[in-house]
Amino acid sequence: MVLRRLSVAGISLAATLAAAVLAAAPTAAATPQTPRPATGSALAQAAPDIDVAKVQAHLTELNNIATRNGGNRKSSGQGYRDSVAYVKNKLQAAGYTVTEQPCTSGCAGGAGPNLIAEWPKGDAGSVYMFGSHLDSVGAGPGINDNGSGSAALLENALTLAEQNPDMAARVRFGWWTDEEQGLNGSDFYVNSLSTTERSKIKAYYNFDMVASTNGGYFINHVGSAAAAPMKAYWDSLGLQPEENTEGAGRSDDYSFEQAGIPTSGYAMGAGARKTSAQAAKWGGTANRSYDPCYHQSCDTTNNINSTGLNRSADGIAYTLWKLAAADTTPANDFSLAAAPSSGSVDPGASVSSTISTATTRGSAQTVKLSASGAPAGVTVSFSPASVTSGDSSTMTVATSATAAPGTYSLTLTGTGSVTHTTTFALTVKGTGSCTSQQLLGNGGFENGTTPWTGDTGAIGAHSGQSAHSGSRFAWLGGYGYSAADTLSQPVTVPAGCSRATLTYWLHIDTDETGNVAYDTFKVKVGSTTLTTLSNTDASNGYTQRTLDLSRYVGQQITLTFTAAEDAGLQTSFVLDDAALQTG
Repeated sequence: MVLRRLSVAGISLAATLAAAVLAAAPTAAATPQTPRPATGSALAQAAPDIDVAKVQAHLTELNNIATRNGGNRKSSGQGYRDSVAYVKNKLQAAGYTVTEQPCTSGCAGGAGPNLIAEWPKGDAGSVYMFGSHLDSVGAGPGINDNGSGSAALLENALTLAEQNPDMAARVRFGWWTDEEQGLNGSDFYVNSLSTTERSKIKAYYNFDMVASTNGGYFINHVGSAAAAPMKAYWDSLGLQPEENTEGAGRSDDYSFEQAGIPTSGYAMGAGARKTSAQAAKWGGTANRSYDPCYHQSCDTTNNINSTGLNRSADGIAYTLWKLAAADTTPANDFSLAAAPSSGSVDPGASVSSTISTATTRGSAQTVKLSASGAPAGVTVSFSPASVTSGDSSTMTVATSATAAPGTYSLTLTGTGSVTHTTTFALTVKGTGSCTSQQLLGNGGFENGTTPWTGDTGAIGAHSGQSAHSGSRFAWLGGYGYSAADTLSQPVTVPAGCSRATLTYWLHIDTDETGNVAYDTFKVKVGSTTLTTLSNTDASNGYTQRTLDLSRYVGQQITLTFTAAEDAGLQTSFVLDDAALQTG
């Protein structure tokens, strides 16, 4: 929470959230072990119990980051940038597309970026946003202020991805920079939104200091329509939450209020003192600060109220599910797997694999099995061809004597009320003839992003760089702080060819000086690095690079380009016109 007091504009919060807002739930006895609201709502029962141990694990890592970076995670320091990288990596691994938004005006010098992630399901015109500031003050690691809100928000985002419920509305998450210097990151974000984009945000929920050791249970605008689901959850635990008067105008919800967006959020208090009445209601010590380590070096993992943290994290989940998840019976779903997932065979012989299914949601269903991607001379059959989810089938892959040697990826499909796929890698042994061909798809990046995976936002017609040919290219790196970009593509190199040659055009420009390799560009096949270039290889214009991939003839490989920058000056690695030619 920012220390200085900001004047609060008279923004009306009377906008109705209609059916999305929960009526108050009946009061239930408070207990951290059973934090589910006492309501009969099917949706309330669907809201997950957030594992507070996982939230605390995030706090431990944020504390370690601060320890490695001078004891803090202030917005202009490496501790903040490492915090951004930690949250980003977790979100990307969960399947989110994550955007780093540089704060180009209004922020302190050298401030790191905002981090934005949106779950890509539900009505894009109806967005509920959940945010917290990720920076600390310079005096300490900021584990309650505001690692607590950031970690609770992160675990909620990861749980949403894991649970993957049907969605009625969009959920967007924001981790803000430079809050401690005056709410600057969130203010920049809100001001960057068009009027149309602002109107899509139906409410914003802020979480700042949600684990204060002597804390109370406070809700921003506790009587508003936006606050109703948050209050209902804490009411169900018998907590009798109060208005967050101490935090009014002092955290990132204020940036959204100024734009006329309804706001609410949880807090457990900062430097103000707990009253005798609050101590009688919530426990703790009267006439003592809610957080005795507020803005101090002692704001570490030892400064966390785990019960309050648990109640806050679960209340976020309840609110998120109530507002954005679809109030419907879960659809039937199943999983599909092949064991083994690969096999080798001589031409004229066959190989088999067990195709297993399991009911993962709802009721069991009939699953029809099929295969695609088999080359000439290869047939795939299933016995039986259809199973009830939970049962298995035997797949037989038979080859003729004329089947061409090589490694092929077969796509196995299970079709029921939904469709799932898995793969089987088939290797036909022997040698064969070679057809000269170019194997990479969209190597010039002119046709969208497919079939590239990874940080595909690097692909485009970006201003500030130019293509080798056409209008589009891949701009890896160029941030000027610790970051990495990766682009990958799976490729099958046919057997029978004597050589396979990778060519690509690369332009490197840098602000680094000297002959030390601070920033690197690597080309990999699988986990093997074929070549490494760096800022020391910078030059004007594009240079064509060539690599011999003949050792991979007859194999299915994953080709990867990776750029990694350190925390200093920028180096841009601009890639275009990549090709993998056989002969």
